[in-house]
Amino acid sequence: MAYFLIVTLSEDFAMNSSPKASGRLLPEHSALQHERAPRPLPLFLDLVRQAAERDPELGRDALLGLRAYESAERRPCSSPRPEAARIAGACLRDHGGAGPPAILIPSLINPPRILDLDPQVSLAEAVTRMGRQALLVDWGSADARKHLGIAGHVEELLLPLLRSIDAPAALVGYCLGGTMAIAAANIAPVERVATLAAPWHFSRYPESSLAALRKMWQTSEPAARALGALPMEVLQASFWSLDPARTVRKFAEFARLEPDCPDAQRFIALEDWANEGEPLPYPAAKELLEVMFGEDLPGKGRWTVGGQGAIEALDVPLINLTAERDLIAPASTAPAGETIGIKSGHVGMIVGSARTIMHEALQAFLDPACRPTS
Repeated sequence: MAYFLIVTLSEDFAMNSSPKASGRLLPEHSALQHERAPRPLPLFLDLVRQAAERDPELGRDALLGLRAYESAERRPCSSPRPEAARIAGACLRDHGGAGPPAILIPSLINPPRILDLDPQVSLAEAVTRMGRQALLVDWGSADARKHLGIAGHVEELLLPLLRSIDAPAALVGYCLGGTMAIAAANIAPVERVATLAAPWHFSRYPESSLAALRKMWQTSEPAARALGALPMEVLQASFWSLDPARTVRKFAEFARLEPDCPDAQRFIALEDWANEGEPLPYPAAKELLEVMFGEDLPGKGRWTVGGQGAIEALDVPLINLTAERDLIAPASTAPAGETIGIKSGHVGMIVGSARTIMHEALQAFLDPACRPTS
């Protein structure tokens, strides 16, 4: 059922959107999608139906949580941080702080604000308290990047942004952003690299996950190629398939929260973030699913970025902070360098209670007094 919905949704985008007419890769909202609901909504409702067959109370509460999420009042969004540099559609947003620069590199798959979700959990703000100037990469709209693969994002956007600042920076890459940080450190002078829940040895993923991704790409690739992008809903469906029960359970738990409590407000902000992702440009989707997951060229040292192979054996300090309960980027995929495991999931490591442990480890690594050894 899930795969049927994935390919149907992809075909719906391909048939009902016109990039030439709209000037965008995708329409603002799919006909199948409520503005404030989990994307893809049909698949979410099917997951709730399946859960309700086993536990009617859970299904009822999940639907109550869905209704509460859709109707919840959103707090005003803060103004975008000022730009420290801009290359094409991407920019570095300056979050302040004094000291050597630390550039935070998010994934391409969801908006960068996961690293600045709210003041209490903001990684960007935490980095400013670590004696660093925090600069967050904002990749911009997918339309401006529609010709770029993952390596192209490094070559044409990330590297020029790194070179736009005065001194070699520390790189802090989250998820696929960590993979890209290592690639950039092979080419440009950097001070050190920290990866957060970042994959590198893709062949170490469980075979069941690799098989599911192969099947997903086989069914959705023709529509993605015609569209010029892989819809975010397809990626979201893949994430949900890793733990469908949790996808339903978290909405049921949300239904039981007081609407104005901090946990409820963070749930809304987090779900909005997860549902606002740009589509992944087709060249980037193809590289991710065929070159990385399909052939594991990064893990083999054969991923070419900037005309050379990107290798994990950097000549600057490298630390990998991994989430031990991570299903999206399992801890076993961490590259070389020191590795510290944190008892959390992929997103919980950034915005959950485990973030305090991650911040402590990152602060020790980013301490400006700890200069790289020659």
